[in-house]
Amino acid sequence: MLVNEAWLREWVNPAVDTDTLVKQLTMAGLEVDGVEPAAPVFSGVVVGQVESCEPHPDADKLRVCQVSNGSQTAQVVCGASNVRPGLKIPFAQVGAKLPGDFKIKKAKLRGVESNGMLCGASELGLEDLIDGLMELPDDAPVGTDFREYLQLDDAVIEVDLTPNRADCLSVRGIARELGVMNQCPLTEVAISQVTPAIDDTLTITLADSDACPRYLGRVIKGVNVKADTPLWMVERLRRAGLRTIDPIVDVTNYVLLELGQPLHAFDLARLSGGITVRKAKADETLVTLDEQTLTLRDDTLVIADDTAALAVAGVMGGKPSAVTEQTQDIFLECAFFAPLAIAGKARSYGLHTDSSHRFERGVDPQLQQDAIERATALILEIAGGQPGPVCEAVEDAKLPRQAEIALRAERIEGLLGMALPAEQVEDILGRLGMAITPAASGDAWTVLAPSWRFDMAIEPDLIEELARIYGYEKLPSRVPAGSPSGDTVGENVVAVRRLADTLIDRGYLEAITYTFVEPGLLKQVEPRVEPLPLLNPISADLGVMRTTLLAGLFSTARHNLNRQADRLRLFETGLRFMPQAQGELEQTPMIAGLVYGSAQPQNWEGKRAADFFDLKGDVEALLSLSDASAFSFTAGEHPALHPGQTAALSRGGEVVGYLGRIHPRLAADLDLPANLYAFELALAPLQQGILPHFAGVSDQPRMRRDLAFVVDAGVPAGDLVAAVRDTCDERLTDVRIFDIYQGDSIGENRKSLALGLTFQDRSRTLKDQEVNDLVEAVVSQVKQQFNATLRD
Repeated sequence: MLVNEAWLREWVNPAVDTDTLVKQLTMAGLEVDGVEPAAPVFSGVVVGQVESCEPHPDADKLRVCQVSNGSQTAQVVCGASNVRPGLKIPFAQVGAKLPGDFKIKKAKLRGVESNGMLCGASELGLEDLIDGLMELPDDAPVGTDFREYLQLDDAVIEVDLTPNRADCLSVRGIARELGVMNQCPLTEVAISQVTPAIDDTLTITLADSDACPRYLGRVIKGVNVKADTPLWMVERLRRAGLRTIDPIVDVTNYVLLELGQPLHAFDLARLSGGITVRKAKADETLVTLDEQTLTLRDDTLVIADDTAALAVAGVMGGKPSAVTEQTQDIFLECAFFAPLAIAGKARSYGLHTDSSHRFERGVDPQLQQDAIERATALILEIAGGQPGPVCEAVEDAKLPRQAEIALRAERIEGLLGMALPAEQVEDILGRLGMAITPAASGDAWTVLAPSWRFDMAIEPDLIEELARIYGYEKLPSRVPAGSPSGDTVGENVVAVRRLADTLIDRGYLEAITYTFVEPGLLKQVEPRVEPLPLLNPISADLGVMRTTLLAGLFSTARHNLNRQADRLRLFETGLRFMPQAQGELEQTPMIAGLVYGSAQPQNWEGKRAADFFDLKGDVEALLSLSDASAFSFTAGEHPALHPGQTAALSRGGEVVGYLGRIHPRLAADLDLPANLYAFELALAPLQQGILPHFAGVSDQPRMRRDLAFVVDAGVPAGDLVAAVRDTCDERLTDVRIFDIYQGDSIGENRKSLALGLTFQDRSRTLKDQEVNDLVEAVVSQVKQQFNATLRD
């Protein structure tokens, strides 16, 4: 929200400078994103008045004007279409400096001397559009410095509010906070009841009083929509980021900024019958003010007359009933809508308005009467007209109740780490607009929150307010008392953080991606599963719950590669969401990673591109933290991975993940390199470690036997190793493959696998015959199981 400091200081004017005021707002939880000047730097511009205006002798579009600055008259040549005698305008005198370091000098235009320049708003940096001279009110004092006249030495403060502080979405709300922090009185704007001049009313029906328990309206006849909005209001709207439209819209916008209550005006002549607040009919349509045609859903609250919907309640009005230049009579409306009835509706139709922003967060349910009276008074002042009485439809029982909260002194001390005197507690809460009833004991209170504080519900809410106003920086810092709880994680459980640290030690960076992904991307990466769609996604690109972490990692890789990254090591831990039968959702913790580029950072030894076995080595490093022998690698298939370079990781006969090279088709579709490798594993099996136990170092000698088996080329080496281990007992301490050979000498479609078998008995020295017996058993088993022969 943008608010200008000068307007704010009309409500409350603490004796602090702008920097201190900004710091106070930030420390109070109303974070200030930035402070900008209300206007660019310029000087030498005063309020001038055109005394006379004559045609230029040699140019049809130019006028020769005599302009007064209050003490003397200067001749100025001007080409603006709206220049005329008697007009008051910003007058840049000779020597003035305008934005862009443009200096005004004496000049001759088509042979006629010109001493100065008559300015439009765009030339002073106040508007982007060039629309002729900036016309000032008739009561503007000639000769006054223009910056001083419009209070342009002002600051525009951008406040970033959290959703719970909707009460500060107005000048009044922010001023209220500053008044509390500086113990300054609030100068409320005078709002009095407007006396009706006519008896015209409209019937109001609350067909959905749960969503709209209060609705007010007033007929105003004979308004002049073509009247000029006062310059002071135009300037305040401009500094808040709003442009002027017509006096009716400008007034509703002004009251919105001033008090925080959205209002809307209908052209009375375009209404048929009374006003009904109801749910939209199925497939009912509405052309909005921004000329979009909406097909409304039956869960959308609308304002309607007897024939059609006029507006999406709390969001935007309709074009058919909008105020135009031909409007003479209006119906001014003001309502309270339940936040849950409005939440998400604007976004679901691709809209976002100042009204929906406030109604979604909550508007003071007691504010509507003051707001409609304030808006009526301003409309009558600017555009004239005859007001009717205020019509109101209300269901008091369905309006929000002010929260009544019990507050205890001991609870304050427990949460803040210090005790606050009872007088200070009552003073702070009282300045926040809360009604306080002390308990007889003096160490507790019953607090009634004001109607504008929707975020007050429980005792800690009140204590947070005490800390905020007292000053976070004044609270003591101390270590909480208490004994630490024991580690509940068993010794045989591998922590996720340890798995992550292992990958980090191997050069990976941890990524954190959204659990929501783009539907098209997810369909490309994991087409076998239909993901869970979101009912209200934050954007179209984040429309479904991820069924694989690879989708987010592939997007992250593409983002980095498009920015000249030539080596990637990324991993992520998180949940995948797999829809089940009967609407259930299985949430599985996963770990995934990817590798691209050189196997090692650049060095003098040269580059070697990372391959499948580098990735497999990283996965095996994870397995080594638990029980690596419980896992096995087999050829596998995954839609995101290369059909010939993919391995499935299993534990206990159950597949727990996949690793391999990206599928060439997917790489082309996602604009990723073909030599990118990735893995995704379930976390739970990786966390099942083994309980550490002591094993002494054996002093017995080891014996090794090397065997080379010739088998069919399709026999997995892992199956051969597993067969060797199953054949031998605990005396076999290690099996390693140290050579693989294929060639003409061993036959077509055959390969030689050389195994190194290490034997050791922990209690005694093995005899040659014992080892020979084990080797013979291995050879016999391998021959029988794999049709293998010993290589000569």
